[in-house]
Amino acid sequence: MTEKELFETYKKDVYRTCFFMLQQGADAEDVCQEVFMTVFRHDWTKVEHLKTWLIRVTVNHCLNHLKKASRSKMKQMQLQLQPAPAMEKAAETVAEERESAMEAMRLMRQLPAKMKTVVSLRFLNECSLNEIADILGIPVGTVKSRLNRGLKLMKLMVIQGENKYGKDGKSYEQGGANIC
Repeated sequence: MTEKELFETYKKDVYRTCFFMLQQGADAEDVCQEVFMTVFRHDWTKVEHLKTWLIRVTVNHCLNHLKKASRSKMKQMQLQLQPAPAMEKAAETVAEERESAMEAMRLMRQLPAKMKTVVSLRFLNECSLNEIADILGIPVGTVKSRLNRGLKLMKLMVIQGENKYGKDGKSYEQGGANIC
């Protein structure tokens, strides 16, 4: 199979996956192009299950794109929060909302990677549980479990304070039992 044949055979599958995950036509086209550029740089002819491998590469590129977009959104939110507060809300209310949003983002960044991915897809990208399961290639029950554990861990971090947690968020316990 040549590169052109590979592209013609799988371009719709790759684009559909990108569009489903990113929900933006332009972003999906960009990531689709990046996927094929990456695939062509590797020795894809020796891959046994080509379609599966190609879709996994696609999902990884989309997740990386979502992470970048999330970081960009967070920076934009921080920039938007810095101007003078709207006159409709009291200065205290605006300050509390800003602090709460920044605290939630800080706590989310401290979650273990698997939980962070599920929580961010759910709340930052507003994906349904089924969409998250499809994106990550895991059962819906696993998505629910990771989401529940991630939220519990964030709650524990708020209650007990950040100083009791390592940078990777793995040194947490509740009543002697490990949450994860």
